[in-house]
Amino acid sequence: MTRNRLEAFSDGVIAILITIMVLELRPPAGHDLRDLAPLLPRLASYLLSFVFLAIYWNNHHHLMHAVERVNGRVLWANVHLLFWLSLVPVATAWMNDASGVPTPVAIYGVVLLLSGAAYFLLTRALLALHGPETRLAAALGADWKGKISLLAYLAAVPLAYVSIWLAISIYVAVAVLWWVPDRRIERALAAHEHRARTDRAA
Repeated sequence: MTRNRLEAFSDGVIAILITIMVLELRPPAGHDLRDLAPLLPRLASYLLSFVFLAIYWNNHHHLMHAVERVNGRVLWANVHLLFWLSLVPVATAWMNDASGVPTPVAIYGVVLLLSGAAYFLLTRALLALHGPETRLAAALGADWKGKISLLAYLAAVPLAYVSIWLAISIYVAVAVLWWVPDRRIERALAAHEHRARTDRAA
């Protein structure tokens, strides 16, 4: 599989997951704005999960632009990431159906934690293939945002049994942290293109 096929396959899976989530939403029984009130918690959790999937799509897209080739290890690492992302709709639905219960909120955090870990493993597989002196390595750097996110999820899961709102606040904080696509990759690609133009001009 080429890099382009891997990216296209991943795009398709994420698009399907978002579609599955929106199909879980049901219109209100009435016809007034106040009839939307009971749906607000479900809409909020849908929005949070939508944002997480959108963040993964954005960062996966930027990551693939720094990738020159893929191998079997990368393909399996990517499928591993998609597996955990595929559980986001069911984790979201369970959290909605068990409103106020800590275990579904904690399991939602476990899915986010393992999705983040899978993305980290995908970047390690790509780095192992490309080497430490490539534009991909320069773009990823120390990946502090990724490591901080994993620690935040790790803390949020047990905290769900103390306060579900505290756990959800941590999930939201991580989403805010990642809302803007990773600019390191954009800067690395721009620098690489600038060097290439300079070399051609010389």
